[in-house]
Amino acid sequence: QVQFVESGGGLVQRGGSLRLSCDASEIDFDIRPIYWYRQAPEKSRAFVASMTGYGLTTYAPSVKGRFAISRGGAKNSAYLQMDNLEPEDTAVYYCNSRPPLPWGQGTQVIVSS
Repeated sequence: QVQFVESGGGLVQRGGSLRLSCDASEIDFDIRPIYWYRQAPEKSRAFVASMTGYGLTTYAPSVKGRFAISRGGAKNSAYLQMDNLEPEDTAVYYCNSRPPLPWGQGTQVIVSS
């Protein structure tokens, strides 16, 4: 069964940076698309960024220009580089693919003002 493991979250001040990692068992991100989502407190899970197997990227308007999605060194890994973080970016971040697979535990990002 596919399992997603997210890591790299933490507490950072406004304007800071974090790089999130995604490791997915039994997934080849050279073929399958990569999706990052986030869920803020008391809000629904929301799309953040994606990358197709061809490398085409898409970003939510709120993060465009600040976040960058990429593949990792291994076929089953991916990153989300987050720069110029804002308190509104505080959320639990998840990676997944399409069609959607069972969710991992996510990684918590807290941005203080």
